[in-house]
Amino acid sequence: MDKPLVTLRNARTRLVLLSMVLSTLLTAAVLVLVYVTANRTIAGETRSVVTAELAGLSDEYQRRGLFGLTEAIERRTQDAAERDALYLLTGPFGTVLAGNLVRWPPDVEPGSGWVELDLIRTESRENVPVSAASIRLPGGERLLVGRDASARRQFDRVLLRSVGLALLAALALSLLTGWFLTRLVFSRLKDISRTATEIVSGDLTRRIPLRGTGDEFDRMSGTLNEMLDRIEELVGHLRTTSNSIAHDLRSPLSRLRQKVEALTNPSRGDAERDADAARALAEVDHLLRVFSQLTEISRAEAGLGREEFEPVDLAALARDVAEFYEPLAQENGVTLTVETDPAILPGHRALLAQALSNLLDNALRYAPGGTEVELHITAAEDVVILSVRDHGPGVPEADLERLAQPFVTLDPARTGGNSGLGLALAAAIARMQGGVFEARNAKPGLEARLVLPRP
Repeated sequence: MDKPLVTLRNARTRLVLLSMVLSTLLTAAVLVLVYVTANRTIAGETRSVVTAELAGLSDEYQRRGLFGLTEAIERRTQDAAERDALYLLTGPFGTVLAGNLVRWPPDVEPGSGWVELDLIRTESRENVPVSAASIRLPGGERLLVGRDASARRQFDRVLLRSVGLALLAALALSLLTGWFLTRLVFSRLKDISRTATEIVSGDLTRRIPLRGTGDEFDRMSGTLNEMLDRIEELVGHLRTTSNSIAHDLRSPLSRLRQKVEALTNPSRGDAERDADAARALAEVDHLLRVFSQLTEISRAEAGLGREEFEPVDLAALARDVAEFYEPLAQENGVTLTVETDPAILPGHRALLAQALSNLLDNALRYAPGGTEVELHITAAEDVVILSVRDHGPGVPEADLERLAQPFVTLDPARTGGNSGLGLALAAAIARMQGGVFEARNAKPGLEARLVLPRP
């Protein structure tokens, strides 16, 4: 059996129904308030008028007696039909003395307050609804003053009909509004779901479309797209690293295997075996360094260590790192200079020291003897720049963007056991800090720098 299109398990249906219920309840509450207020206002005005007339007629009785009261009632009944006014004056035993009602209602005691009842008008002999009040006069006579409630009941019927129509209109409007609302919401969710499905299928280049409205959905989509950019970047690094590992570690592993096989050759002498063992250990140490650096890159890319952030004096850190590399610089015939601005940032002290060490190590490796390597800490308004510049040959412009990729060594003849992971680790540490790695030809030399944002 086909699944019904409308089901309470469908979020869109539930949202439409909820919108209908809430809108209808709100409209009903407002209309009921209007209805009750209108009825109370009309009833209050009617009671005020009737009470005033009773008081006026009672005063007339006090001043002019029964004759004067009868005369006053007869004058008022002449235009009573236009005002829906009703009057009845009877003697102590119910004899009608004046007014436009046929008889005194048997179940009404004079002075019993406001009453709602049906009475017969004298001129039309019609039974009409009446809202009235009554009093007993000092002479025993009974006086009733009221208003014909037919018009008010007709008003009630019209008002109730209007309330019903308004509720139907509110129900239809809430249904239409709920449909448009859910269409808007679910169309945006459909964009996100479709993009997510395409990404799950392997297309990491897909992004959630922006509609240019600048609303919350566009801002959320922009944030998700930034997240997808970061994921694509990390996956790209992972693929590059995996391919590089498979390619670049094949040679040292092959050499290690050859050395181990040579150690098992009974024809080789002790000196040759010692040399093979030393070379094998060197290859093992090289592999261990590579895997250690790969681990550090992975930890930095994953953001591990952010809980260890603390205020770091970058100027003092730069001087400490430069002092450590000073002997190596002197050995290579290179002058190491340090210029720093005062700069304190929250960060991982050990990893920032590692990043600076890698930048200096790379610069000293390629700086010609008799030249200078410059270490600068520059504090700008919103960023702090850690830069290292050598005065060597630089690199081709086309290769600048490749410098921070794992296992990239642009001068294989001068690697000297370099695995090409130093600048990749420095770039990963910069990203962990929320910054970026940049490299440019300073002409002469290469300037590599970490641009870290101030909090």
